[in-house]
Amino acid sequence: MNERPEILILNGPNLNMLGVREPQIYGRETLGDIEEMCIAHADALGLDTDFRQSNVEGELVTMIQASRDTAAGIIINGAAYTHTSVAIQDALKLSDLPVIEVHLSNVHQREPFRHHSYISAVAKGIIVGFGSQVYTLALDAMARLIEGET
Repeated sequence: MNERPEILILNGPNLNMLGVREPQIYGRETLGDIEEMCIAHADALGLDTDFRQSNVEGELVTMIQASRDTAAGIIINGAAYTHTSVAIQDALKLSDLPVIEVHLSNVHQREPFRHHSYISAVAKGIIVGFGSQVYTLALDAMARLIEGET
């Protein structure tokens, strides 16, 4: 592990299309904008980030598995896989790392299928509905979780 704790920030399918996809729901910021914001915020907290995105469920599982040896925690926006992926839930559980689930929109105000999350069952907490700010709020929470463990 690095001298500074590293946080894996995972983003699921279609989040690479932020800024273009339904801006009235997800905002106009791109995933690159959010990554830059996370890097700066994490640096101020004394953390490093490993910021990733994939549209492929198996790739996300592999990234989670690999993080067991490198990360101090995981922040995940599973996007559509949040509601469907037992495989991601199992990988997060296996990681034995603190997990924070984030969503740009308030999923509980949206379609009923979005109300169920497989990730929530293994997450320390969930932050939804504040747009890109969910990531910085999650970094703040993760810093406190890590500090509490040391």
